[in-house]
Amino acid sequence: MAVSVELPKEYGYVVLTVVAYAFLNFWMSFQVGAARKKYKVFYPTMYAIESENKDAKPFNCVQRGHQNSIEMMPLFFATLLLGGLQHPVIAAVLGLLYTVARFFYFKGYATGVRESRHKLGSLNYPAIFGLIICTASFGINLVIREAI
Repeated sequence: MAVSVELPKEYGYVVLTVVAYAFLNFWMSFQVGAARKKYKVFYPTMYAIESENKDAKPFNCVQRGHQNSIEMMPLFFATLLLGGLQHPVIAAVLGLLYTVARFFYFKGYATGVRESRHKLGSLNYPAIFGLIICTASFGINLVIREAI
């Protein structure tokens, strides 16, 4: 059976949060590009090898910080966009918290010091968990509405 979903008027905040994360992702990719030049790691090499490049670790930390954010992006976008259908303001706030936390996570990861990414960057974990709860709430309401 088809279910119609009406977008709440506040859903624009959710969309703007996606745009904010897209800008963050572009910025992180530029940081990787700058690290490629600085540490002389050229395309198509994804990660530098320590036996071939003395600066492998600093480059790999920048690359990994961005790669980790890309790996989390599908979960973030799915939970933000779906959870935002029922809880747009909460989802947008959690999404902005996640975005800011991912900035700090990336900055910390790029230092090469493990603990640095977990200072403010660790706030991405409760933010994504909150988005999962928003999405679960939306899904449960769909199932209940279908059952009635």
